[in-house]
Amino acid sequence: MRQVLTTEFKAQAVRIVRGSGNSVGVVARELDLTETALQNWVRQVAIDADRGSAGALTTEEREELGRLRREGRTLRVERDILKGDGLLCEDALVRFAFIVAEKAV
Repeated sequence: MRQVLTTEFKAQAVRIVRGSGNSVGVVARELDLTETALQNWVRQVAIDADRGSAGALTTEEREELGRLRREGRTLRVERDILKGDGLLCEDALVRFAFIVAEKAV
């Protein structure tokens, strides 16, 4: 089962890497983490402190991007529902003929 780690735990792990003088691999083994995960946390902290590579997204920007992607998926689903197989997807002549026929009844 996948571990859910708090932001505080991640920040503390990064502080240990920076303050201990040990490599990311050593600290990761001590904390029972994967080296890749801890390296990603260290890299993200550097990016958030404006010490990352050009074009890298800060944590805040990554969260906003995720929110915008979820919103886009929701909007596409809503659009697809509205475009569905109903009368709304018929051309104007069919729709108006239907309206005229209903008014005549």
